[in-house]
Amino acid sequence: MRELIERLARMVREARYGVALTGAGVSTDSGIPDFRSPSTGLWAQYNPMEVASIEGFRNNPVRFYEFWRQRFAKLVDARPNITHKVFAQLEARGYVKCVITQNIDSLHQKAGSRRVLEVHGTYTRGICLGCKKTYSIQEIFNKVESHRVPLCDECNDLLKPDVVLFGELLTPDFESAFDEIERCDFLFVLGTSLEVYPVAGLVPHAKRRGAQLAIVNREATPFDRIADIAIHSELGPVMAELHRLLCT
Repeated sequence: MRELIERLARMVREARYGVALTGAGVSTDSGIPDFRSPSTGLWAQYNPMEVASIEGFRNNPVRFYEFWRQRFAKLVDARPNITHKVFAQLEARGYVKCVITQNIDSLHQKAGSRRVLEVHGTYTRGICLGCKKTYSIQEIFNKVESHRVPLCDECNDLLKPDVVLFGELLTPDFESAFDEIERCDFLFVLGTSLEVYPVAGLVPHAKRRGAQLAIVNREATPFDRIADIAIHSELGPVMAELHRLLCT
């Protein structure tokens, strides 16, 4: 393991344009459960088509908000962990130019990262499905407490957290993410199963364009076979050692 992390540190140090791609596993140490772990992931406990699809939202917004009220409370209270903090320091030192994240928790920004592309949106705001007026997430959940289903003050249509649900297009940040993948010569993937497209497709695209690829995740991913380095481990210890090698 130590030798692999030392190789990883050399790849980070020698890259001209390093880009990171992060998923839910990056935030589990902050108390936010991931989605796909067999026993602890959210989809082992809930049907994602009921609580995380645009169709489920429109069909039963009360059920949707019962689920998301608890989850958003955890997001509000969550604090960055060592992985978020190390990424912010890697960016400050020029090793990482951009973080592409599938997470909606804004913990990369809270840790100090400046260039973060949120391809699945953010929990911090909501949007009206009709007139597209935006609201803070607190405004939406104040309405949930009062009326169970939050409606727009302007057009009386449904309000939805500004996150990408199943059945919706990705945010405009995905186009920027694709541009970053086109530029990078090193892609650092952490905490994602790489099972959800089109984001997962960024990984083989980077490799086809000649970028070096490092994957750190608790479980194997479909793209470990094309990675230059694949480490199966909890992220915290790997990032702590990477910090020691690169930032001290």
